[in-house]
Order: sequence, then structure tokens, then C-alpha cells
Amino acid sequence: MLHYAVVFLVIALIAAVFGFGGIAAGAVGIAKVLFFVFVIMAIVSFVVSLVRRG
Repeated sequence: MLHYAVVFLVIALIAAVFGFGGIAAGAVGIAKVLFFVFVIMAIVSFVVSLVRRG
């Protein structure tokens, strides 16, 4: 999922360079959402692994 966030960020940067503001804003929004979903899932996975150990 982090891979997709980086891909959308790169798409946003390329779109911004070429002057496509709406596409860049949309791609940045998607990248932000995917990044935060990744962070939340990583934290949940870490906590679950700690609970299972002990």
C-alpha cells in the first residue's frame, strides 16, 4: 500500500510540473489517504503482534 502512495505522489509531481493542477491535487489527496491508511495498518499490525507474544 505504501508503494501505491508513492506512485500517486510521483504522478502528482509529474502532473504539477506539466501544469495539470486538478490532476495533481487529486493525486496528492489519494497519496495522503493511502499513506495514512498504511501507517494505521502498520501500527495495528505491530500492536497485534505484541499482544500475541505476550
